[in-house]
Amino acid sequence: MKQQQLNVNFSLTPTVRWLIIINVVVWVCFQLLLEGYGGVPFNRYFALYPGKLIYEFFLWQPFTYMFLHALQVSHILFNMMMLWFIGVELEQRWGWKFFLSYYMICGAGAGILYSFIMAIYSAFTGGQTGLVVPVVGASGAIFGMLLAYGILFGERTMYFMAIFPMKAKVFVTILGAIEVVSMLTAGVTGGEVANLAHLGGLLTGYLTLLAWTRIQQSQWKKTAKKKGAGKLRLVVDNDKPTRDDGGPKYWN
Repeated sequence: MKQQQLNVNFSLTPTVRWLIIINVVVWVCFQLLLEGYGGVPFNRYFALYPGKLIYEFFLWQPFTYMFLHALQVSHILFNMMMLWFIGVELEQRWGWKFFLSYYMICGAGAGILYSFIMAIYSAFTGGQTGLVVPVVGASGAIFGMLLAYGILFGERTMYFMAIFPMKAKVFVTILGAIEVVSMLTAGVTGGEVANLAHLGGLLTGYLTLLAWTRIQQSQWKKTAKKKGAGKLRLVVDNDKPTRDDGGPKYWN
């Protein structure tokens, strides 16, 4: 059997292109120039601060934080490369509307789950670190996309650490396990990497795909009932042959 490999499509689909453009523009113009050199506190309002989201109702932050990144170029570079490599094929498979909706839901869901878990952790331990340290980056949405890719194209071959070939579903499982171990090692509040937000993206992606599948199945059943598909019969009339072919008739 011929083994399928990850298709790295160097052409950009429209939604992936605009997402990359928006992320890069925000990073260069607002984070590097406006805040880094101009001193404008941009991140203070648009990064995800769990405490501000829950207690001060900064409800836009779960949607804006995913378009911000750390000032290290490696952060935005890695996320945009993954968005490019994984997102193009998902957008081609789903269409731009569902792809964009899924991307935003995974990113926002990851941020919301992260914030509420930080609030619960703070309530039990008394620590405030997880509530006041900001979270930025598209990683939550990226991990949601990786889950979808592992489900839709699970038999494709991907290369772990660019060396070890394995099926996409195994690759995604290993990434999830690494995030769990990293979170347990660094603690719930984590270090520089918000592993909990990555896991939130995986969980949100799974729940979104599960809910969407249930909705689609329900719609298919309703459509089938309207068309009377559940009452179809195969009728064979062998007693009254017609002139044209003299054979039996089959119909629904």
